[in-house]
Amino acid sequence: MPNRIYTIDIFRAITMLLMIFVNDFWSLKGIPDWLQHAEAKQDFLGFSDIIFPCFLFIVGMSIPYAIRNRISKGENNLKILFHILIRSVALLVMGLFTVNIDNLNAAASGLTRGWFQILLVTAFFLIWNVYPKSKDWKKYLFTGMQLAGIALLILLFLIFKGGKDGAGHMTPQWWGILGLIGWTYLISAPIYLFARKLPWLLLVFWGLFTLLNIAHHAHWLKTPIPGGGAYQGFAFAGIAASILLDRAIDPEKRKRLPLFYIGAGFLLLFAGLALRNFFIISKIQATPTWVFLCNAVSFGFLALIYFVVDLKGKARWFVLIKPAGTSTLTCYLIPYVYYSLAIYAFTLPAFLKTGIIGLGKSMVYALIIIGITALLGKVKVKLKI
Repeated sequence: MPNRIYTIDIFRAITMLLMIFVNDFWSLKGIPDWLQHAEAKQDFLGFSDIIFPCFLFIVGMSIPYAIRNRISKGENNLKILFHILIRSVALLVMGLFTVNIDNLNAAASGLTRGWFQILLVTAFFLIWNVYPKSKDWKKYLFTGMQLAGIALLILLFLIFKGGKDGAGHMTPQWWGILGLIGWTYLISAPIYLFARKLPWLLLVFWGLFTLLNIAHHAHWLKTPIPGGGAYQGFAFAGIAASILLDRAIDPEKRKRLPLFYIGAGFLLLFAGLALRNFFIISKIQATPTWVFLCNAVSFGFLALIYFVVDLKGKARWFVLIKPAGTSTLTCYLIPYVYYSLAIYAFTLPAFLKTGIIGLGKSMVYALIIIGITALLGKVKVKLKI
């Protein structure tokens, strides 16, 4: 197997680029419905509904390599489990704070939404920035910055007041994107850790989470897991993709790998279309039909990227968006600050926010965010959990 699978970084980078792109649609008018998120009860798969599943797919695909890397450094299962827990809690905390932003009552809290977002992201960066390793006085400075970030986060939690009457407090709600990633990782990564030597068992877990999601929506049982097993279904699809990649141990098998991915995609597509007789396609409801169809897209997309990047060696085509794949969390959080500052800095004319021109504006915006991520990386500002 190759030492570096560039496909994973580039898949993640493209997905993050598209996530930032579609997250800017709120600022546009006159764009096609098929590009946007479908309503909760609408039986429809919008382009925006595919992005998050693709991200969870690549989260799952990354898990085996991340855990193997830690094992290669001599870490035991207990230490790896602790890392998984800490990483998951960090995502859950960030999810809790970000999902409550829309519910902020500025008057009762004493902070506008813009300033709340700026201070929140500042706290995240202070806590989870990758600080240089140091044994001198800088070590204490970096520790002090992390403690300041924790204190700021606690302060924001305490002063937060939500709802129209300002009497509400922070609640998990649907956990937000980061929180859902946290739950997915918290459940999926330990399973991989202990079942990694039994690929067939990992596939069984994929099937179990799929059946759990179906049972949840068929009202056979209710599960407390957010998404009813849907998000773990995406992650284990990614793990299955990694299993196939592991088995491509020689150049001839690697050449055939995209065909296996395409074959898996078609099987999932047909299964998803069959399930549509029983469940609507709905991202918000996390229906089985949505899960199968999005996993089909992920396998197809993976086949294309693997062919272009790892078989044809065209990774340099994507160098412009590479920071989105290597500094993903940084890239995701920058828009919170960008939007908060932009409303004071300038207002774009209407024609730049309408139709095709508006879509172009949103793509340029996404590229700007990635550019800012790259610049921050050059000055050693990068989040990692």
